[in-house]
Amino acid sequence: MNNINLAPTYPEIFLLVAASAILLIDMFLADAKRNITYLLTLATLAVCTALSLADMNNGTTVYTFSNMFVSDPMSSLLKVFSYVAVALTLIYSRQYATDRGMLGGTLGGEFYVLALFSLLGQMVMISGNNFLIIYLGLELMSLSLYALVALRRSNAVSTEAAMKYFILGALSSGFLLYGMSMLYGATGSLDLSEVAKVTASGTVNKTILVFGVVFLVSGLAFKLGVVPFHMWVPDVYQGAPTAVTLLLGGAPKLAAFAICIRLLVEGLLPLAIDWQQMLTIMAVLSMVIGNITAIAQTNLKRMLAYSTIAQMGFMLLGLLSGVVNGNANSAANAYSSALFYSITYVLTTLATFGVIMLLARAGFEAENIDDFKGLNQRSPWFAFVMLILMFSLTGIPPTAGFYAKLSVLQAVLGTGQVWLAVFSVLLSLIGAFYYLRVVKVMYFDDAVDTTPIATSKDMSVALSVNGLAILALGILPGPLMAICATSIVKTLAG
Repeated sequence: MNNINLAPTYPEIFLLVAASAILLIDMFLADAKRNITYLLTLATLAVCTALSLADMNNGTTVYTFSNMFVSDPMSSLLKVFSYVAVALTLIYSRQYATDRGMLGGTLGGEFYVLALFSLLGQMVMISGNNFLIIYLGLELMSLSLYALVALRRSNAVSTEAAMKYFILGALSSGFLLYGMSMLYGATGSLDLSEVAKVTASGTVNKTILVFGVVFLVSGLAFKLGVVPFHMWVPDVYQGAPTAVTLLLGGAPKLAAFAICIRLLVEGLLPLAIDWQQMLTIMAVLSMVIGNITAIAQTNLKRMLAYSTIAQMGFMLLGLLSGVVNGNANSAANAYSSALFYSITYVLTTLATFGVIMLLARAGFEAENIDDFKGLNQRSPWFAFVMLILMFSLTGIPPTAGFYAKLSVLQAVLGTGQVWLAVFSVLLSLIGAFYYLRVVKVMYFDDAVDTTPIATSKDMSVALSVNGLAILALGILPGPLMAICATSIVKTLAG
């Protein structure tokens, strides 16, 4: 074990250097040449992808910085999809951000640089093997996102959303930090593997551990946006510029999944019976409140926010199915199902908000469901892409969402909790109403706006590939599911 080995941190080091360089270069660029910042950002993400893919191909688990940082198959996989999520977000949002003055004038290229720094925070979260490192990554990501939500300083709605996000985010960080401090006080270590050993030994006061877990899970629940820590999600999703909403709803969900695995599974698996009960309650409440409240929404971004709450509740079903009566034999299957669900959900969300930004133009947000009326008459292809996305979120075959839901339900049934699986299916049927309502509006209502849809070539290609990928992953889910399973097995074994 080499504690001064920098190789596992090459993606993070490169991203930090590149983001700092892009910030400096952008200072000297005129608005007309802002395209250079965009291309440099995408090139940075491409290099990071190559570095993480090389790590993933090695298939080994490497610790560095005195065990505080770990590079393993799960971290490499999640980082690759995080790069993809940020890259697609920047491609989809370029015209949107330009039309709203987010890429020029006094703001310059801060949108790109803050997106890269939030990604750096997510990467640190994904690879953190120590309470403090995970917390530092979390704060780096959160501070960047707070600034992004408030990027349109003259917009009162965005400023209000940023204030809500900042205040509630600070509260959740306090919960998380307090939980970590209690666990440190009980175990005497910040190292996750050491915490797991001490917890398993049974020599620690169980009451202090359980209190620590309660605060820890509360902080994680906020980052996932699940009930009862969901209050910020609808307001921030609706109030933030759509480009920033996508930065919030995409890659950060993968980082949140990663710290759930790091903290709960790798660090606190001996307390699974305690935190799984909490996750069960949050999953059920999230699916109930998310699906039922979404029905009443007319704003598509707000509807997708409640949809996110319900979808994250469904993802928690995989996390709570890993340990049954103290037996962790089904852990790999359950956690790989949750990982597959998270990845496919993020890919679907990216394309959904991409379509919203496709229809938006200067002075028009296209964020109400009625704005999608007659989309099939204006653009049959993009109406079809949106149809695939809504079917996937509903869980209709042959989309990726169907297989993702099926794999999670199989994990739940493996625990013997048939009632929970049946309940989840019933709530998914309720959720079908508001997803299929968007399809009905696109195909059966007359178009109110007949303005031709103008889009750049890169956005059109990326959105088409993104939509078809959701269909392909539903027809052939095997390869990605196998990668998820292998990465979880190797990570837990390492």
